[in-house]
Amino acid sequence: MNTIPNGWWRGIAVLLCALALGPLAGLADTPEERIRELERQVRELTTELRALQQAPGSDERLDELARRIDIVAEELERLRGREVGATVPGGEDPAARRRGLAPSAAKVYRIERGVSVGGYGEMLYENFDSRTDGGAPSETTDRFDLKRVIIYLGYKFNDRILFNSEIEYEHAVAGDGAPGQLAIEQAFVDFLIDPRANVRAGMVLIPVGFINELHEPPTFFSADRPVLERTIIPTTWGELGVGVFGESGRISYRAFLTTSLDAAGFSSASGIRGGRQKGAKARAEDFALSGRVDVDVAPGLLVGVAGFTGKTGQGRTTGAGAPIDGKVTLWDLHAEWRWKGLRARALLTSIDIDDADLISDLVGEPVGSKLSGWYLEAGWDLLAHRGGEQELIPFVRREELDTLDEVQAAFAGMGLDGSLSVTTLGLVYKPIPQVAIKLDFQNFSNDDGSSVDQWNAALGFMF
Repeated sequence: MNTIPNGWWRGIAVLLCALALGPLAGLADTPEERIRELERQVRELTTELRALQQAPGSDERLDELARRIDIVAEELERLRGREVGATVPGGEDPAARRRGLAPSAAKVYRIERGVSVGGYGEMLYENFDSRTDGGAPSETTDRFDLKRVIIYLGYKFNDRILFNSEIEYEHAVAGDGAPGQLAIEQAFVDFLIDPRANVRAGMVLIPVGFINELHEPPTFFSADRPVLERTIIPTTWGELGVGVFGESGRISYRAFLTTSLDAAGFSSASGIRGGRQKGAKARAEDFALSGRVDVDVAPGLLVGVAGFTGKTGQGRTTGAGAPIDGKVTLWDLHAEWRWKGLRARALLTSIDIDDADLISDLVGEPVGSKLSGWYLEAGWDLLAHRGGEQELIPFVRREELDTLDEVQAAFAGMGLDGSLSVTTLGLVYKPIPQVAIKLDFQNFSNDDGSSVDQWNAALGFMF
């Protein structure tokens, strides 16, 4: 794959180290912990107030206790309001994000009981260059697509148990011979035991990268999702299973045991993407572990690590009868920095695939034994100094990825190349945080000159 220039390596290293070694000693309590502490204080003060009401001559002390209860109750109400309703610039909800959800996906958490409905959607126009980088006709056709419309449907049974789901309609028309499809992206039950440890069971999102969990269009810059987070990390990626999630202080985590990938869907160009089983009569001979830990090291600064590991043979054998193990190990390092009008992200990821030669024999094409990639992006809100809801964000992103970073010895002399470089320059306008109008240009580059550059325009929303 194309190597990362030294300057880029230094930038990644400085950003990750600065975030990881930030002011950890000053980490403050989360809003949830502060709420629990204030609730404890209210209970104690109320008990003391009731005791004094039975004692003669305590009017002055009663007045003081009543004043203190009012102060604590006011702060408690303020914090509860922040927890359930507030979003930061970019349309994201910090409390929802710590659960692995975007604001629209987390609406069920913000109601007392019953049904909640949310959703998002995006329309994408793609205009392709008439020629490849090598000068040949590109033979591509411009496209305008109602890419997806999503409905989040949830039900809150009580304060401890809720159901949440994401129902996706892609490409407008689904059915035999139609380009679209209807699919369930998420469908799970949460058992809310304690902010530090809760249980989630059902169709869950694998907690890797940025976009797989936070994939609503207003939460990312470009007209379409980053290429790396559609190719190396296959977004959106959900599997059936069970796990735990929670937070303590500024640390949040998620860990799941789920059905694994199916190696029969792997390919040269798309890596493991076609191996997602999506809960559709999923083969369950092999299971996988996935997890994520994020640390808010300081206001606006987040650093984290995520991973996935599991066999993917799913009971399959080669034509010669050899069993396929196909263990896949994916990891990523990610960091995000928000400061005033600035929003920057860095993502570095790698995938190792065992038995790539056997999988290649199974699928009939070379599959890489290692896939890798990284990106850096930054944008600046030109309207941040004015306050208000509107945002105008020019941005730039550089991606490097390779689906054939390493191949088995049998394929080494075949001249295979899965490397791709992508530079995206664009502009995002948000009249409100939940609606994004996007325009960008993408320069694609690969070694054989077959890549095609393109312009994109999109309208995205969530509710």
